[in-house]
Amino acid sequence: MTGPYRPASRRRRHRRASLPRRLALIAGLVVVVLAGLRLVPGSPFAADAVASWGRTILPGASQNGTGGVGSGGGRPSPTQTPSPLPPLPIRPAAVKVDIPDGWVSWAMMDRRTGKISGSANMTETSTTASMIKSWIVADFLRRNAEQGTTPSDARMRQVSITIRDSDNDAAEALWRLVGREKSIDRLIDICKLTDSSAVKGFWSNTHLSPRDITRLGACIADGRAAGPKWTKYLLGEMEAVRGVGNFGIRLAFPEDEQDDIAIKNGWVTREDEGNWHVSCLAIGDGWSVGVMTRYPIKLGFEYGTKVCLNVGKQLLAT
Repeated sequence: MTGPYRPASRRRRHRRASLPRRLALIAGLVVVVLAGLRLVPGSPFAADAVASWGRTILPGASQNGTGGVGSGGGRPSPTQTPSPLPPLPIRPAAVKVDIPDGWVSWAMMDRRTGKISGSANMTETSTTASMIKSWIVADFLRRNAEQGTTPSDARMRQVSITIRDSDNDAAEALWRLVGREKSIDRLIDICKLTDSSAVKGFWSNTHLSPRDITRLGACIADGRAAGPKWTKYLLGEMEAVRGVGNFGIRLAFPEDEQDDIAIKNGWVTREDEGNWHVSCLAIGDGWSVGVMTRYPIKLGFEYGTKVCLNVGKQLLAT
């Protein structure tokens, strides 16, 4: 015999009794499989509310990072506001200068932004006199560098005294070398002037506006005028202006700051109209200022120097 004998009726009862347990086991396996499929990406059984690993989906947010939630699940990065520029030692002001029977105009540029402020008539022009020597020298030096030549010691002496001492003979020699009025055409083109013009044959009669003077100052400071080789040298010469030409805007500053301000001033009497013409250019760290004035000859040269100084004092930030 292979085993104990069981009646047929008992065997049938045993099979009926074990069937529910088998069905329950199968149902449990189905539940486990379906639960697993809910976690498989792309599965049709996947739940919309299931989060990616390491990331919680907030109400109203989508799983691809939209709806206000970044792709990494964190908060959006705040927009950074640029830091304001530090204040300059000068600032636009309501400048007031009274000149009997005369004219005065001024402008200042924040060279960091290019913004120009000034008097209502800052686009009007007057003759520059010796102030234009700053451009003549810059043009001469840049063109030599572009041609791969180095000026002789004698030429460099002319350059230096043209700026430091406002020597007219030296300026005239350089003016001829740079092509006379053609040099002013280059000034207008390179420095992007809008109000100014050359006068044939005479550098001192060049017409600039105070607004364009500030652009000339910026052009010298940023290297366009004299070129990368000579810009530092030219600014150094303009800081070293001495003698009768050392007046105006920079003298409004504290004495220990004046040597760091580059200047070139101009002054001439126009007998045909009975006026002095005085012009002033100053270049500082981040700024440039231009002042021009015309007034009766009887008031004298020093009157014009004080006009430039007065404007400088009113522009100083206090």
